[in-house]
Amino acid sequence: MSTAHAGGTLTLAGDLTISRMGYGAMQLAGPGVFGPPKDHDEAIAVLREAANLGITHIDTSDYYGPYIVNELIKEALYPYPDDLRIVTKVGAVRGDDGSWMPELSRHGLIDAVHSNLKHLGVEALDVVNLRVGGVDTPTDDPLGELFSVVAELQQQGLIRHLGISNVTTGQLTEAQSIAPVVTVQNLYNLVNRQDGELVDRCARENIAFTPFFPLGGFTPLQSDTLHRVAARLEASSQQVALAWLLQRSPTIALIPGTSSVAHLHENVGAASVELPADAVEELNSISA
Repeated sequence: MSTAHAGGTLTLAGDLTISRMGYGAMQLAGPGVFGPPKDHDEAIAVLREAANLGITHIDTSDYYGPYIVNELIKEALYPYPDDLRIVTKVGAVRGDDGSWMPELSRHGLIDAVHSNLKHLGVEALDVVNLRVGGVDTPTDDPLGELFSVVAELQQQGLIRHLGISNVTTGQLTEAQSIAPVVTVQNLYNLVNRQDGELVDRCARENIAFTPFFPLGGFTPLQSDTLHRVAARLEASSQQVALAWLLQRSPTIALIPGTSSVAHLHENVGAASVELPADAVEELNSISA
């Protein structure tokens, strides 16, 4: 059985080591990332199996559900394993109809951190990503004032480490002028490679670059080239797409999501897929 250990680990700070093959918990909520899961027992089983497979990096947010995903994590894994690191994010809230609404006011960010603390059942959050920008692409708006809010909460001991999401390289520099940044979470995958320079910068600076939608998100990756390479390697297309990301940069960390134990095993299996040079060259030729 493949385990997350095959993908190796990243040490981003003295008390922050994560498995490069992580797990994104978003899909544990109901349809539209809203409401309870269709199968509560399967959701709990997925989380426990993720830990059994050596995953020490779980990505979540209190606005998944809302609240429900964090409550599932607590139910399944609390008291948490010593090596588990839970990464959450702030910057949005959900409407009663399931809509997504930015919430970047000082009061809103403080409330979001306290809400994550409450529903995860912890006294300090391992990592908090400040989520800014548009739906899936950054804007050029200054983020210093916003990042200063979460930096204050870090100084108060409520957050151990800080990250940013959906940002430009300039915004990363701005955030770093306020407090250290351990992770950047942006859209990036085999067919959406516009952030290549930022990926390389994060590698140089030992910052985890964590792609959201590593498999395309709500629009799964489709490519004849990808399918052809996967068939040749006797792996699934999803495994090859994830393996390409792991080989793209030594500080890329993955958080593919699923609500199925079987699919979790498939995703983790990507950590054991070695892409030969000719396969990488072929995959690199794919364009959006």
